[in-house]
Amino acid sequence: MSAKASRQARGRDSWLTALARPEGSALGLHRVIEPRGVLPQAAWRLNADPAIWPDEVRVAVERLNLDAASFRQLRMSAEGNTDAIRAQVLRIVAERGKMQNPVTGSGGMLTGVVSEVGPQSRLGLKPGDRIATLVSLSLTPLAITDGLAGWNGAGEQVPCQGHAILFGRSIAAVLPDDLPVPLSLAVMDVCGAPALTHRVVAEAARVSASPVVAVLGAAGKSGSLSAAAARQAGAGLVIGLVPHEGEAALLRQAGLADQVVIADATDPVATAAAVRAAGGPADVTVVCVDVPGCEGGAILATADRGTVIFFSMATSFTAAALGAEGVAADVTMLVGNGYSAGHAELALDVLRSEPGVRHIFDARTRGE
Repeated sequence: MSAKASRQARGRDSWLTALARPEGSALGLHRVIEPRGVLPQAAWRLNADPAIWPDEVRVAVERLNLDAASFRQLRMSAEGNTDAIRAQVLRIVAERGKMQNPVTGSGGMLTGVVSEVGPQSRLGLKPGDRIATLVSLSLTPLAITDGLAGWNGAGEQVPCQGHAILFGRSIAAVLPDDLPVPLSLAVMDVCGAPALTHRVVAEAARVSASPVVAVLGAAGKSGSLSAAAARQAGAGLVIGLVPHEGEAALLRQAGLADQVVIADATDPVATAAAVRAAGGPADVTVVCVDVPGCEGGAILATADRGTVIFFSMATSFTAAALGAEGVAADVTMLVGNGYSAGHAELALDVLRSEPGVRHIFDARTRGE
């Protein structure tokens, strides 16, 4: 082949490669298969090819942590059949190239070991690092290769083998050496909740000393961290609302709430009455309940000019916005987006410094 023909062939090959492999994006746009032009979280299907772009990182997956709302929906739709739950997760990942529950829209997060780092990656990771991703599985390219053979389908944490891809603008944290991996994963999965709660309560404490904080779902993982963070930020009274006596006993043992009340968070009148009887209305209400229909109760339990923080993936923006309007509630409503600077470190520090939080997490992750 002549030199000219050789150059033409190389040019043609480069052109074909460019068509097959679009230019990378720190946001992961190049991984979106359909519909084109949306961000990976909004995409129906992603490309989970293990070959990485220059700013990407490939992770050998060891464990998934399905978010509570998603796992609850999967369990209910499978009527508790664990084989059916496993099959649903495998089907979703195979079809979508990510773990995003098509009903709840949510995913979870994962732990694994970094296997390859692109030369332009700015995540500060290196091969061999054992990490937790701090971005949702709903936007993380993922492939599972072991058929979930090591998961019994009974819990939110899913031991598995496969690979995942982190984009140039993803977030991850190296797992601490002093905590078991399942415990670290459980904390990091909800680490956005205590960080934002701490910030909002601290701001409320500067305006009005000793604000009242109500945490709906206070005996759960995000709820217990949020209750502890609220107290550390200057809350004068922490009210923990739980659905039944079993969770109330767990929360009392943990000592994270000044008042423990039992009510159905989906019953707006009962929720508001319980919070008010315990010392409310609340200046800040934090919703950590993984079932839909908790918007009205949270709004009614909150004082005028107070703040409601919604951390549950089961929250309906429509129900919250129109519900507040319908009862003439002048409250600020925030959607916890799962990220704030330093959120993983803050959550781990709360776990280490608050025995009650560790007590609840140990109870929740036992057997994982």
